[in-house]
Amino acid sequence: MKKRLSNFIIVLMLIVGISLILYPSFSNYWNSLRQSRVITDYLQAVNKIDAISYDNILRRAKEYNEKLYENGNTLVLNDDQRAEYEKQLDILGNGMMGYIEIPKIQCFLPIYHGSTDAVLQVAIGHLEGSSLPIGGESTHSVLSGHRGLPSSVLFTDLDKMKTGDTFTLQMLGETLVYEVDRIATVLPHEIQSLAIEEGEDYCTLMTCTPYGINTHRLLVRGRRVELPDSKETKIHIVGDALRISPYISATVVATPILTVIFLLIIVKASRKRKKTANNRK
Repeated sequence: MKKRLSNFIIVLMLIVGISLILYPSFSNYWNSLRQSRVITDYLQAVNKIDAISYDNILRRAKEYNEKLYENGNTLVLNDDQRAEYEKQLDILGNGMMGYIEIPKIQCFLPIYHGSTDAVLQVAIGHLEGSSLPIGGESTHSVLSGHRGLPSSVLFTDLDKMKTGDTFTLQMLGETLVYEVDRIATVLPHEIQSLAIEEGEDYCTLMTCTPYGINTHRLLVRGRRVELPDSKETKIHIVGDALRISPYISATVVATPILTVIFLLIIVKASRKRKKTANNRK
């Protein structure tokens, strides 16, 4: 009885251990699938907007940015300002503004209003009080993302970005390309580098650093550049998220095989012990 209990505990520990190892991969896969579907819904909604509604949405967003620049972007909004902010670019009614793609780190994520924990657990948040991410002179949008979450990669690899790398924002069907021109590490209260500069079109990607310690903020700033004529914009679809990494596939295939082999070894060893015990008798 004790031997059976011991064998059961060993198998249970093996299953728990394998589950813990697989959780980050499968959780990230599931979140990628969900993010891809959200982006597909967004693209479909954009395609359904008529020309007049489209122009009105874009006009209000530009007016918002102009007013923000005139008043000075303190990155702090009162209740009335926040209510006005949340109305901007919300064509799906779920707070999604658009999405970001960073080829260097294989990042493809929706962008939502605000940087609450609920948003940052699953996507990228737009820092309220910064310019709306539609581009234009005298604008500086700030996008924030978490690092090191076991459930999703998000901005985990943002520290791999170098000067000259590019990232794109897809907003209302428009492709905005930004080239990294500055990378800095600052304390959380040091927000001077997030200010709007006259005539400039900036977008800063922000995350916590050092990895796992999070005492500072990593700022990766991009300056708007023209989209090359030869550049083809790849539109991702839900199917892209269904492409499981070969490492995950190999693990999924190997896990039950190894489990069966392990159980067979235990059973064989148990039978051998019983046979030896009977021979001694």
